[in-house]
Amino acid sequence: MLRAKIISGLLALLLSLVAAPARAQEQSAPITHLPPQSEGSAAHTLDGVAARIEDDVIAESELRELGAFQQLVDGKAKSRSELIRMLADQWIVSGEARTAQYQHPSQADVDRAYSLFISQFKSPEEFRARCAAAGLSEPAIRRLLTQQMYLAHFIDFRFRPAAQISDQDVETYYRTEFSPQLRSRGQEVPALADVEDTIREVLIQRAITERATKWLDETRDRLRIDVVTEGGQP
Repeated sequence: MLRAKIISGLLALLLSLVAAPARAQEQSAPITHLPPQSEGSAAHTLDGVAARIEDDVIAESELRELGAFQQLVDGKAKSRSELIRMLADQWIVSGEARTAQYQHPSQADVDRAYSLFISQFKSPEEFRARCAAAGLSEPAIRRLLTQQMYLAHFIDFRFRPAAQISDQDVETYYRTEFSPQLRSRGQEVPALADVEDTIREVLIQRAITERATKWLDETRDRLRIDVVTEGGQP
C-alpha cells in the first residue's frame, strides 16, 4: 500500500506520528465543542477557526489541507475530529522543536523526499491527477512534506537515545515475528546475522513510536482544546 511504502521509504515516523492520536483517542483529554463562528467575527474574517488550543488556533484552512493530504496518501478521507487531533499533536511537537531550536530539513532533503513521494504513485501523470483531485499544488505538497519531515526527525532526535534494544530483543523478534511471517508466505528465512541490523532498527522505530505516543497523550491531557463544530453540530 502507498501508506506503508511512505512509512518505510520516505519519512520514517511521518505517518506513525500522524496516526498516534487516532490510536490513543479514547485516552485523550476531553475536547470541548464550541458553536461555529458568526459571519461577522474576527476569527471568521481571518480564515475560520477549527479549534482553539491554549492561546493559539487551528485554522479551517489547515484542516482542509491536511485532510486533502491524507486523502492523497490513503485514498480515503479522515473525520474532522481525527484531523483536529492530528493538528493538535503536530502543534505540540512543533512547539517542542522550536524551543529546542531544532534545525529544519535542507532544500536538498526536501527535494529528495518530494521525488520519492512521487515515485510511490504508478506514474507522474497519476500523481498530478490525484493532486488535482485533492486540490493540492506542488508548493503545498512540498510544504506539507517539509513540515512532516521536520516533526518526524525531531521525534526521532528526542526519543531515539532512550530506545535501547538488546540482542535478546532482536533474537526474540526474529524468532516470534519475523521468521513466522516469512514462513507463512512461503518465503525463505534468512540467517539472523543477515537481518540483525534491520530488525534492530524496526524495534528502535517501534520503541520511538511508543514513547512518542505516550508523551503526546500525557501532554494533550494538560492542554485545553476547544473545537468549533462545523455547521453547529455537536
